[in-house]
Amino acid sequence: MEVVCFDDAMEITRFGALSDQDRAQLEGDEPDPFDAAGIGLTFRPKERHVGIRDETGRLIASAGFVLAEVEIDGGERFGVLGIGGVIVAAAQRGQGLARVVVEAALEEGARLGPEFALLFAHADRAGLYRKLGFAVLQSPLEVLQPRGRAVVPQLAMWRRLTANRGWPAGPAVLESLPF
Repeated sequence: MEVVCFDDAMEITRFGALSDQDRAQLEGDEPDPFDAAGIGLTFRPKERHVGIRDETGRLIASAGFVLAEVEIDGGERFGVLGIGGVIVAAAQRGQGLARVVVEAALEEGARLGPEFALLFAHADRAGLYRKLGFAVLQSPLEVLQPRGRAVVPQLAMWRRLTANRGWPAGPAVLESLPF
């Protein structure tokens, strides 16, 4: 785990998978903090995280990320940084912490080399990601699922990391479970 100072009372940490204790600190008693119950998809666990801990060491915000590959219209393939599991503990919401952890995840991702970042957002939460330079994909995006491919019902949003071009045109397939 790497620790970077955020301010006098909080620190940004970089770590692997969320522990059960970290997950409990973030989710509290919310039964479905990601509003994922109605989506009907199986999601991929995030292998890496960026988080904010308060002065007591409690995790109060986190963004997970993975490396994945996308194929466009049966041809071109490229790497993406898949961002997911962005959450701020209920008592700390409204302070800009989601922005901080997403920006930190994007910085980490740019060092790892994928051309683009990709995430899935509910329409009512897409404003944060638009402010961070994400745009909605204009073509359908399918993801792998245990029983085959499925179209993501949320907004699929992308942003350049290392590419000097826009997202390629055409239907896309994420070659993994969504994140």
